[in-house]
Amino acid sequence: MDSVLLYLLGVLVIVLGLALSIALHEIGHLVPAKLFGVKVTQYMIGFGRTLFSVRRGETEYGLKAIPLGGYISMIGMFPPARPGGKMRNASTGFFNTMVQEARESSEKSVGADEQRAFYRLPIWKRIVVMLGGPFMNLVLAIVFYAIVLMGFGIAQTTTTIGSVSECVLPATSSRTTCEASDPKAPGAAAGILPGDRVISIDGTEITTWDQATAMIRESPGEPLAMVVERDGEEVAISATPLLTERYVTDERGTILEDAAGNPRTQEVGFLGIGPTAELVQQPASAVLPMVGENVAAVTGIILNLPQRLIDVANAAFGPGERDPNGPVSVVGVGRLAGEIASLEEVPVASRVASLLGVLASLNVALLVFNLVPLMPLDGGHVAGALWEGLRRAFAKVFRRRDPGPVDTAKLMPLTFAVVILLGAMSVLLIYADIVKPISIL
Repeated sequence: MDSVLLYLLGVLVIVLGLALSIALHEIGHLVPAKLFGVKVTQYMIGFGRTLFSVRRGETEYGLKAIPLGGYISMIGMFPPARPGGKMRNASTGFFNTMVQEARESSEKSVGADEQRAFYRLPIWKRIVVMLGGPFMNLVLAIVFYAIVLMGFGIAQTTTTIGSVSECVLPATSSRTTCEASDPKAPGAAAGILPGDRVISIDGTEITTWDQATAMIRESPGEPLAMVVERDGEEVAISATPLLTERYVTDERGTILEDAAGNPRTQEVGFLGIGPTAELVQQPASAVLPMVGENVAAVTGIILNLPQRLIDVANAAFGPGERDPNGPVSVVGVGRLAGEIASLEEVPVASRVASLLGVLASLNVALLVFNLVPLMPLDGGHVAGALWEGLRRAFAKVFRRRDPGPVDTAKLMPLTFAVVILLGAMSVLLIYADIVKPISIL
């Protein structure tokens, strides 16, 4: 029962954290819009039916039934079809009608406040308004990572032994328990115990676990003179690494594959000992590089999104496994948060730090995703403003008539297509996170 409650608590933390991130994202749009004089009629968290709302001045603030997004409504998001012109009826055709409906809706929102329309702002002010949301996500990511790195720290291996294997099993073995016929692990045979702290190997002082691992892996069949600290005393131990097969991994511990897609293995020295880990607080200088690494990782996922989604589909509808570093839906994030919170064997501080790290990653994802230069995302509006500025600059250089605002309503068919694709992607990811979830257990 306790684990179930902890699981639900983890999910709740992520839901509330996501709602807060979305709320602050929209405040990032709201504040500069109001400062620049744009009339903002609505500030809403969520989509669908309005659960409650309150009006303050000219703006209605409210919460909707589906808290998976948010928006602010600014008057005059779309300019007239021609500079200084009025809205006109669309010609026949679904997409032409869609464009015209966008213009008409924009015109109705303006009313007598045309001078306060969004499209009338100078280009740089429109860019500031649209980048205000992603900027808030960047600030939140920095704050969350600062708390994690500087307040809690990150897990780092120590030179203290945390586990000692009883036997030697090849990396390709499907068994996880020892049998009488299995050779005894060299570390256990040498009398190494959990809690021993490695001081030196063959006279070389050991300061990191990676240093000890490298010496053990490079010395199969060679006796190693080890000195460990046990109960405050130094104990001399002779241990001979056994040549065995291990998986080849990268810096993050991911198993590498060969050209045929099979896990790569190599023969190395093996004692069968593993380290303990402890949280080590990091300096402030580590925060921005961590945010930068996360931004690069999310950007990589987005740039390769078609192939990533194909991989997700193959895993969801076939026998394949999900990529633990691949895209997930809010359902998948909630499941991971629940698993993290319910890990009772993990210290509370580590679980809290992990949940804050998830929230930081969510804000980085919101930041990068919203900067994609497609409508209706923030990056699409920024791209439209930049294109307008470029057209006006060329017109000024060649002494031509000011072309006026870019008719962004013409992008409504593209917006419609993007919305459909995003919806399909969400459905696929949610389905995959239900039938083939990524798990940390």
